Amino acid sequence: MTTDTRPVPELAAEAVEQWRSEEADLVDLLARAQRGIGGIAAFRLGPTPTVLVTDPAAVQHVLGRHPDRYVKRSHRARMLVGDGVLSATGDAWKRQRRLLQSQFTGTGMRRYEQRIAAAARRTADRWEGYARSGETFDLGEEMRGFALDTVWRALTGLPLDDRTDHELRSVERVVAVMPTLPTDAGDARDAVAADLARIDAVALAAIDAARSATDAEEPGVLRVLLDASAQHPEYTDRLIRDELVTLLVAGHETTATTLTWLFLLLDRHPEARGADPQALVSEALRLYPPAWLLPRHAVEDDVIDGHRIAAGTDVLVCPYLTHRDPALWPDPERFDPARFTATGARPAQLGAYLPFGLGARACLGTQFAVRETTALLELLLPAHTVRFRSVPTGSAYSITVRPDGPTPAVLG
Repeated sequence: MTTDTRPVPELAAEAVEQWRSEEADLVDLLARAQRGIGGIAAFRLGPTPTVLVTDPAAVQHVLGRHPDRYVKRSHRARMLVGDGVLSATGDAWKRQRRLLQSQFTGTGMRRYEQRIAAAARRTADRWEGYARSGETFDLGEEMRGFALDTVWRALTGLPLDDRTDHELRSVERVVAVMPTLPTDAGDARDAVAADLARIDAVALAAIDAARSATDAEEPGVLRVLLDASAQHPEYTDRLIRDELVTLLVAGHETTATTLTWLFLLLDRHPEARGADPQALVSEALRLYPPAWLLPRHAVEDDVIDGHRIAAGTDVLVCPYLTHRDPALWPDPERFDPARFTATGARPAQLGAYLPFGLGARACLGTQFAVRETTALLELLLPAHTVRFRSVPTGSAYSITVRPDGPTPAVLG
């Protein structure tokens, strides 16, 4: 380490105490640190400082260039996803990611095109019924149903049935309460034991069904995991369950949330309805990135842009704040899909836009998520206008950034 380094500037203790007294969300504290100090800022919630990283070059340093120095520790969702690829580390993570990556990139994606199209058509048919009847429906619930149906088809080869849909609401309940659960892992698991049991039952039933299936149609990712168990003894039913639940959580919660935000944004900005669907999705992802906060842990001493980072430091990369930095994104609070067109102005720096993360641990399902969202929008936007009866007044920050209330709507 060079001698001309300096410590990371730290947010004043008074500002942290004011935040505590207001009982505000963590994102409010992070925003104060960014506004007051800049793209590399420290604050203390305990005896040692935590470092916030929002500067694009620093983001690229942490996630893109040195993932071996800044590692994931025990993931807050481990009680739900177990040792799946989201929470796995080290050599186990490398093996698991290698197996799954081929399923969601390049030629692997082609096998899911018909399944995505079928799920989108199922939702479009239901919306045609809403349009005829004038029925009020919850937009967020519709997007949840579409996203879950899509990922279930990719995993099992089957459309989502009503009973499985009902049981898998346990996933949403666990995700929603996760920030308020006890810090002790055992106590946290006990608090959601009934929902975890329902999820386990669905996953194990799907594994048994896939194992005994004889259909000629390619059954999906679950079959790939079962086939892997023949060569790799670590792929026990428990690990296959963990991968299945990981893909369910990552594959439907983020997509449903993105689509819900997009329709809320279009309600406020109807002039944007004619924009290219992929540009619409990209701008919604800028304002509400699925991976809004990416915690890492420094395992060795390092220097970021001249600032000393000691081994043992917790580092928080925050795409939500990077995407709203006015130095990177002019008028950052404005919904403007034109940023993502050929003539649009968007920052060129690596690390300035990372809705699905960056580097070796970026989201495996990025191509899948973009394809399913655009496939649905291509059917719904030309045919329907969503009119909300009421809209949420804020955001809830958990694994994703969600609207903090229901979204009742009719079709105009």
